[in-house]
Amino acid sequence: MKSPVVIVAIALTAAILVAASLLIFVGTRKGPGTSTLNTPARQQRIMHAHLV
Repeated sequence: MKSPVVIVAIALTAAILVAASLLIFVGTRKGPGTSTLNTPARQQRIMHAHLV
């Protein structure tokens, strides 16, 4: 029988691989031109009107 440490290591490795593949799958489902990485930068492009 395998030791508990080996079983836990295998389970953690499998969970990390599943989570990474889900993140990649969800990231590639977005349409072209939409990126979650550029969201804060897009919010900073607000034009401010100067009152004279």
